[in-house]
Amino acid sequence: MRTTLSLDDDVAALLEQVRKARDATFKQVVNDALREGLARLASPAEPHPFRTRPVDLGNCYYPNLDNVWDVLDEVERSGSGR
Repeated sequence: MRTTLSLDDDVAALLEQVRKARDATFKQVVNDALREGLARLASPAEPHPFRTRPVDLGNCYYPNLDNVWDVLDEVERSGSGR
């Protein structure tokens, strides 16, 4: 198949570097790059584990946070909170 393809300058430079290093034709390098890139795009992405780093927030001002209403009552009694 013959087609016209507009390449960004950086992509064209990289293709030319690879072409020279492999001593291949431009067509071969473009086709190899497209095959490899399309294969990566078509395959599912590898999951990256998500980790949250613990942070010490110091002591809690309220001894029990299980009951939100109790905490809100305490905040209201003490004014604007601590």
